[in-house]
Amino acid sequence: MQNKLVEWIKEYTDDWRRHRDDNYLEDWKEYERMWRGIWAAEDSTRTSERSRITSPATQQAIENHTAEIEEAVFGQGDHLFDIQDDMQDRDPRDVEYIQNYIKQNNKKQKARKYIGDSILLASIYGTGITEIVTKKVTQFVPATQPMPGVDAMAIGVEEKEVVVVSYKPINPQNFLIDPTASSIEEALGVAIEEFVSAHIVAQKVKEGVYKDTDIEDDSPPDEKLEPTMIDDSQYNDDKIRLIRYYGLVPRALLESDGEEEIANLLGEEEEISDLLEEYGDLVEAIVVIGNDKLLKAEKNPFMMQDRPVVAYQDDSIPNRFWGRGIAEKAYNMQKAIDAQLRSHLDSLALTAVPMMAMDATRLPRGSKFEVRPGKTILTNGNPAEIMMPFKFGSTDMGNIEIANKFEGMLLQATGTLDSAGMQTQPAGAGEMSIVLSSIIKKNKRTLVNFQDQYLIPLIEKTAYRFMQFDPENFPVKDYNFVVNSSLGMLAREVEQLQMINLMKTLGPDSPIMPVLMQGVINNSSLPNKTALLEQLAQASQPNPEAQQLQQVQTQMQMGLIQAQIADLNSKAQKQQAEAQQVSVETQLLPEEVQTKRVAALSTNLNKENGTDEFTKRAKIAELMIKEKEINLKELDSARNAEIVKLQMTTKSSEGV
Repeated sequence: MQNKLVEWIKEYTDDWRRHRDDNYLEDWKEYERMWRGIWAAEDSTRTSERSRITSPATQQAIENHTAEIEEAVFGQGDHLFDIQDDMQDRDPRDVEYIQNYIKQNNKKQKARKYIGDSILLASIYGTGITEIVTKKVTQFVPATQPMPGVDAMAIGVEEKEVVVVSYKPINPQNFLIDPTASSIEEALGVAIEEFVSAHIVAQKVKEGVYKDTDIEDDSPPDEKLEPTMIDDSQYNDDKIRLIRYYGLVPRALLESDGEEEIANLLGEEEEISDLLEEYGDLVEAIVVIGNDKLLKAEKNPFMMQDRPVVAYQDDSIPNRFWGRGIAEKAYNMQKAIDAQLRSHLDSLALTAVPMMAMDATRLPRGSKFEVRPGKTILTNGNPAEIMMPFKFGSTDMGNIEIANKFEGMLLQATGTLDSAGMQTQPAGAGEMSIVLSSIIKKNKRTLVNFQDQYLIPLIEKTAYRFMQFDPENFPVKDYNFVVNSSLGMLAREVEQLQMINLMKTLGPDSPIMPVLMQGVINNSSLPNKTALLEQLAQASQPNPEAQQLQQVQTQMQMGLIQAQIADLNSKAQKQQAEAQQVSVETQLLPEEVQTKRVAALSTNLNKENGTDEFTKRAKIAELMIKEKEINLKELDSARNAEIVKLQMTTKSSEGV
């Protein structure tokens, strides 16, 4: 029965491997060579090509893209996710404990490193794949305990068995999947095949994880399956070809122990269709095969019946499992750049190296001609007539310029930006935002795929493993995971520039200045970011002593303002009184003048003609008074005429 199960699985995995290799493997090999900058004969662009140089443009694009996605994912340190608590639960400490428990496990199991490796593989091949490994390990903890009968403490270690969940990045060349499926859940099954050391298999056989099977400790080499596809020679001893299959298998092959039961099941072939016979009774299982020998076969032991593998596409190809990576986007421009550079170097081999044209009949017999400093050349005759320097054309420097233009096209195709290109971009925040907007949007598309297809399922499956195998430390609940991600490096720089320019515009006294400052610190990568945010929060909170002092200062300032107002009011009243006095004096001035005139008429009279003189002066005064009265009447008449005219104008306008 074990052989039948192995044959059933290998029948499918062989077909899946053949389909993968025929459609993708050769391209993946070339993508890896482009990323590592390794030349191969099949990468030549023309038959006469001699140079083997490989441009680092694709390397740069892959590394820039990977760094941008990793910065977006891990920009907030270990804070990869949040857990939403039930609204009716008023104690958030349980959720906080679970969240910290997973983070502590991820930190100890180097989750950041292995997730980063999956992001790198996705950038190269287009698909990032990770296997979730759950196991019990023995941890040694330093401890002390009292020694019996002695007043002393023994120092040593305690063994503690704990459940850990780790992540293993899977190279696409080691992964097999049903070609008709677009996701791991839709596939009949998935398989991970790789070479492992024989001692690891032996240890698991000893622990009871694998069956004790007569298995050889060596396996024939397979260049398609090795950790790298570029090594010239492979190590063939002390290794076992292992296939870990996660998927559906016939229940009869998994559970039955006798041939009779299988015969009975197959005896009903006439009553059921071939489709139902093949796929009608399948069950989720985990099967491990080593060198074509069954090592493990069991029903899926996980309570959620999920497969311990997650995958995402770096750039989506609808209805396909394998995605599109940076190397595929850069492929055409990389070939063009390599062709231009190799053509330039091949031309240099003809134009830079000295060449001589000579009369071979006039050289000494058996002489070996070569050119080097201090070399003596023997000739039969005048050397100027026998030898002549020969220059085979000149190297066109336009190849380098064209290669640079092709590199710009490569960066445009991959949505990446190099450091040299950043220096030539405009420095203004608004212009920089326009330049980088397309790059940021492309990275966000990849980030959405990473979160929805990879990170959320990864954290959920990790929590399910702890719930099932470590319920004492991880209680079983229906948790809702919310993935956190910060901005990428480019988006963060653009946002920082915008906030800093806004702060410059508002000035230091603006009420929203602390909010902008908090945003700048949050987007930074400062090691003491938390301490700075705490100090900023404390500075923004009101200080009671400062508030009291400010109130006293405000009261003093208000008293000063009131005193100044009272002083101004008194001055204004004084000026008003003086103005009234001047007005009264002005009104009394004509009467005073008239009084003085009367006094003048009555004084300085001649004793002899006193009566006549007085009479004359009185008449003159009367005439002046009458003249003044006439002037006043004329003025009144003019005013009355104006009033009448105004009244007539008003009546006429009302009549209209």
